Amino acid sequence: MPAERLAIVTGTSSGIGNAVAFQLMSHGWAVIGVSRRDSTIPSPTYRHVKLDLGDLDALTATFENEIAPLISDDRRQRVGLVNNAALIGRLGTIDGTDANEMLRVYAVNVVAPTWLMGFVARHAPRSASLRVVNVSSGAAQRPTPGLGEYVGTKAALRMTTLSAATEFDAKGLRERAPADTALLSYSPGTVDTPMQVEARSPSADQFPAVTMFKGFYDQGQLVSPDQPARDIVAFLESEKAPRVAERRLGEG
Repeated sequence: MPAERLAIVTGTSSGIGNAVAFQLMSHGWAVIGVSRRDSTIPSPTYRHVKLDLGDLDALTATFENEIAPLISDDRRQRVGLVNNAALIGRLGTIDGTDANEMLRVYAVNVVAPTWLMGFVARHAPRSASLRVVNVSSGAAQRPTPGLGEYVGTKAALRMTTLSAATEFDAKGLRERAPADTALLSYSPGTVDTPMQVEARSPSADQFPAVTMFKGFYDQGQLVSPDQPARDIVAFLESEKAPRVAERRLGEG
């Protein structure tokens, strides 16, 4: 992949991840996209990794063996990571929690993006600019009945982002990772994605917050994935960014 700018984007089969990939390529980036489904992006500057992020053994083996050499190429002047893929988890109250399914949600929503942050920190050239975007949610700060797994994972990823930023300033990682590293915890708002369809499908008895999600749709409050994608791409291309920031859709 010859581009001087290379980004890893998870969840590129639809929604925000798909929009980010297309916008990055239109800006001259090479993109490594990750999703469980086959690629729908025909481009010579796009490489697709068909992978279930919940399979942590496959994730680590694939990236260390196949992707690490692409990231560590000294020609890279800018490296990006967009942790976008997520599972909504079980829609229902806590008395019906399935422990094994909950582990899978945390693997996809917290463990995989955290590991990928460490991966790019290890392998990006020190001379490159490194930008990491962890797609968060208003749910990371707002309790929502019946959405406990998703709320919990998004809150965990938000705090992991803030904590990781302090590590890039600490002795050790500061001396190994790219000096120009910046992280963003980004809340995209209510976006018209398959996850929104899933959230407005159950009955109110099963999922107490379903009325809220139906309201987003009925009142025309859902935004196109292209809108948050523009914010994300702008951050990946930013110069002199603060070490860490938290933003919502439309905030500069």
